[in-house]
Amino acid sequence: MKGISKEKLDLVRKGVVIPASPLAVTAGRKFDQLRQEALMRYYVDSGVGGVAVGMHFTQFEISNPGINMYEPVLSSCARALDDFAGKRKKTIVKIAGFNGTTENARKQAEIAVNLGYDFGIVSMGCFKGAMLQDMVHHIKELARIIPLFGFYLLTGVGGVVLPYRFWREIAEIDNVYGIKIAPFNRYFTLDVCRAVVDAGKEDVITLYTGNDESIVHDLITPFRFVVNGKEKTVRIKGGILGFWACWTSKAVELLNEIHRLVDENQSISPELLTLAAQLTDANAALFDPIHDYAGSIPGVNEILRRQGIMENNYTLKYDEVLSPGQLEEIDRVTKAYPHLQDDAFVAKNLHEWLKA
Repeated sequence: MKGISKEKLDLVRKGVVIPASPLAVTAGRKFDQLRQEALMRYYVDSGVGGVAVGMHFTQFEISNPGINMYEPVLSSCARALDDFAGKRKKTIVKIAGFNGTTENARKQAEIAVNLGYDFGIVSMGCFKGAMLQDMVHHIKELARIIPLFGFYLLTGVGGVVLPYRFWREIAEIDNVYGIKIAPFNRYFTLDVCRAVVDAGKEDVITLYTGNDESIVHDLITPFRFVVNGKEKTVRIKGGILGFWACWTSKAVELLNEIHRLVDENQSISPELLTLAAQLTDANAALFDPIHDYAGSIPGVNEILRRQGIMENNYTLKYDEVLSPGQLEEIDRVTKAYPHLQDDAFVAKNLHEWLKA
């Protein structure tokens, strides 16, 4: 079983920005290694603490037999992150996404370990209608191979409803160190927070938001529960977010400011709540909830295309494109909220990131 270094575990527990990386492809839907590695360099220079590869935004289809991109994509990202972070003297946590049946996910976990990934993060999308015991067994089997993050994925993009009891049992599994909470649902978010506190694992399992529509609210909220007559509090420390795959240096600035406010026990200002609403508005344009998130990956890719990091906004699926009216919405929010964007930062450094 792979262990985890204290340095990287401390980084995770502090709470950092971890973009859920998109996949760079050519016009012919082949893996664009140059642009993918440029994306990794962008993340390192943006100040992230980690990068997640192989999740929804990298497209679960990379592991399909007819595509077979899982190992090449994870290998390319790992190499680029290690090389560039080494040059910058930075520590980067590498997280690999696992998807599919236990047999398939186990193979992915073994690939991730061989490529030097620090954690796996487990999508439960194929367990719709499964018994609780089968889902818990799935996590236990993968935790024998590599340290894990649990993952509550939005049902609108392939996730399943995972009840309190599931998370209560997951919290008891050795080698589970984090949970990405991304159901886009306040009730379900509370289920995860309460389960971790009830298990007494709030100092072992670090919570990360994946709720792209309520990022700031997740990060500023002390979640307080009563356990055996005593009040206990847990916080969501960082984010593993598709929305943070673009405008990433601004996300780092935001999280650093929230950490400062929390550490200094400062009050939350109306300006921060206004910023929270602006981020949600911008996220709606990129994530396309009005069309059930059909344009979410092309939406983020479109920002990266405009900045020159990606060559296009394509995905592996020829029919996965921006939804009707989405381009106009992206134009609207980019004009309305220039302070959310890092175009100048990207323009200054893009040439170096694109060096082969």
